[in-house]
Amino acid sequence: MKITKWNEAEFSPKEVKINVLIDNESGKEIQILLAKDSIMKEHKAPFSIHVQVLSGKIIFEVQNEKLELNALDMISLNPNIPHSLSALENSIVRLSLSKADNIQRLNAVLKKP
Repeated sequence: MKITKWNEAEFSPKEVKINVLIDNESGKEIQILLAKDSIMKEHKAPFSIHVQVLSGKIIFEVQNEKLELNALDMISLNPNIPHSLSALENSIVRLSLSKADNIQRLNAVLKKP
């Protein structure tokens, strides 16, 4: 048994942080800390993903559409759909990944120029 505390967060100005909170036989749960005005540049995932805003407010851009997602809003994407995230305020985001996906891919997204 493990209790996961999603709301424990330390934001750094204009920075995105990724924390793996769960990695088990059924999948991966990632906490993304998006500081106000931070951006995750356009990228895509090789498997389906689910993105839920737990606190704060973000812009989720997908297929040339900018969607404002608020606390408790969630979006699901099929594989290989380009998308980006930007924070309108300090935001905690839950990212649910397939077990077959890997964290190195996420870290590479943060290093994109």
